[in-house]
Amino acid sequence: MDSKAKIAVFISGGGTNLQSLIDASKEGRLSAEIVLVVSSKANAYGLERAKNAGIDTFVFKMKNYPGREEAEKDLLEMLQEYGVEYIALAGYLKLIPASLIKKYRHRIANIHPALLPKYGGKGMYGHHVHEAVIAAGDKESGATVHIVDEIYDHGKILIQEKVPVMPDDDADKLAARVLKIEHKIYPTALENLIRGEEK
Repeated sequence: MDSKAKIAVFISGGGTNLQSLIDASKEGRLSAEIVLVVSSKANAYGLERAKNAGIDTFVFKMKNYPGREEAEKDLLEMLQEYGVEYIALAGYLKLIPASLIKKYRHRIANIHPALLPKYGGKGMYGHHVHEAVIAAGDKESGATVHIVDEIYDHGKILIQEKVPVMPDDDADKLAARVLKIEHKIYPTALENLIRGEEK
């Protein structure tokens, strides 16, 4: 692949997975350029990470538009303006508009802090996931990168890696262990997707 694929990363918070993708791109482990970071929150720390890396940012909030149609049209136009070919969700807490999924079919990936299909779906994000895993007494958890479709945490799984759940784990300890795995597998899964090894 001669030219780098153009990626937009969607965030809602701290952006540690965004940072892992920025690092992977710089180091050549991800043959893609992150051209835009879209955030659902204006105060997300991930926006600072993007600015520090010289990446343009866009705060996307439905309430800033007269209606859903106008919001989705603006977002799609923004992505097209930047020549975005792939979208990586990195802790993005909003459901992706159907029009976007249609336009970027099989080119939107998400990272989820559990072994899907377990602990997926609406409301299953961040610490809610880790608390549910511990409450269920599971012996292992992990992270999953999957293709995004119209249903939360539902699309084809690209890559999964497991971590043990320790007897003294709380949600924070488990989250830290899973996050290390997330940072490792997300660039790999995206690279495979871009290279067409997952289609």
